[in-house]
Amino acid sequence: MSYQPIPAAEQSQPVSERIRARLMASGTRFHANDNIAAFIEPGELDQLLDEVSTRMQGVLESLVIDTVSDHNTQGTARRVAKMYLQEIFGGRYTPPPPVTEFPNAALLNELMIIGPITVRSACSHHLCPIMGKVWIGVMPNQHSNLIGLSKYARLAAWVMNRPQIQEEAVVQLAELLQEKMQPDGLAVIMEAEHFCMHWRGVKDTDALMVNSVMHGSFLKDPALRREFLSLIKR
Repeated sequence: MSYQPIPAAEQSQPVSERIRARLMASGTRFHANDNIAAFIEPGELDQLLDEVSTRMQGVLESLVIDTVSDHNTQGTARRVAKMYLQEIFGGRYTPPPPVTEFPNAALLNELMIIGPITVRSACSHHLCPIMGKVWIGVMPNQHSNLIGLSKYARLAAWVMNRPQIQEEAVVQLAELLQEKMQPDGLAVIMEAEHFCMHWRGVKDTDALMVNSVMHGSFLKDPALRREFLSLIKR
């Protein structure tokens, strides 16, 4: 998506307001787990980092944390802003990783399982960490596209590195892989710890959440589904 040069009057606006205005003008949703990279112009991520750093400094001051004489919190606002924009929320602000798709020249039609892939996300309710693993099952057909093994992990990271709820994250990842590969069947299972339960609320350190999405032959063929589930348990 390309834009005209920013008028001088708009340049005085906070960069977050300019990006938000583009999203709203186009009618594009910008929920916590949406990717908005297409609406960010070159150089604006650096400006956004400056803006978030300034606002994070205000948060620390409102929490009555001395960031002047406390050597441990000097620069914390900038570090946190960089962490959010470039790492744990990075999947919101960057385009998808390049993925080369190969034709299924060998006409593979047997179950493929990828995982466990370690994933990290953040709960959109409390911004607490979600740490877990993902397993992906693929049943290709002669018309399917195949992707390199490392690309599953890259695509999973791109989807998960956003404020999420786990149920929606797994759906997003499954839809992305289905679109790229067009297999006969696709299965995604995620098992994760939620630190919004570990750190706060019930403070249960043992609870896990497991959920799955099944497409195509994994939905229609109970034997295939059982094979996939039995193999990942190993």
